[in-house]
Amino acid sequence: MIAMIVLAVIFAILAFWVLGIQKRLLNSRRRIKYAFSQMDIQFKRRYQLIPNLVEVAKGYMKHEREALEAVIIALNEAVMANSMACLHPLVGIAILHLAAAEDRLTVTLGRMFAIADACPDLQANQSMQKLTSELNDAENKITFARQAYNDCVVQYNQSMEHFPGPVIANMFGFHVAELMQVAEFDRSLVAQTAAA
Repeated sequence: MIAMIVLAVIFAILAFWVLGIQKRLLNSRRRIKYAFSQMDIQFKRRYQLIPNLVEVAKGYMKHEREALEAVIIALNEAVMANSMACLHPLVGIAILHLAAAEDRLTVTLGRMFAIADACPDLQANQSMQKLTSELNDAENKITFARQAYNDCVVQYNQSMEHFPGPVIANMFGFHVAELMQVAEFDRSLVAQTAAA
């Protein structure tokens, strides 16, 4: 009888321990989703600014149509990748695809700003200055949101690295999350255009 009670107590302690670890993993996963939603808000803000920048630049950069079209193509890819990542923020391939699309968008924006830097009339345009300043602000917010997201991912992944984390993660279907690693936007180009 005492052996049964001892076994029941041990089983109860183990069950509470396992459930505690599962709850910690669930809370970490919720924090990742929330951090991704904050990053998504900033991405969408940036996505809304870019077409306006391209429109303003079109009037001054007629001979650079390819660079402007490349920005729009990269923007559309990033919007689609972000939509998929929003649906599945814990699926590694969705995050990797979003990071690659964001890298392409960053590169094409950098090219556009490098060309715009050579157009003094464009730099002097009030709309361009305002939009560039807003884009710079959005980029800063994206950087902070991405860091918060990555911090949540690291904490979540670390909780699954040490025993019994991997066992419990497998039991309840938890998977390793991907970091959001992208190239940093060339802020010097944005700052130069905004300061002009």
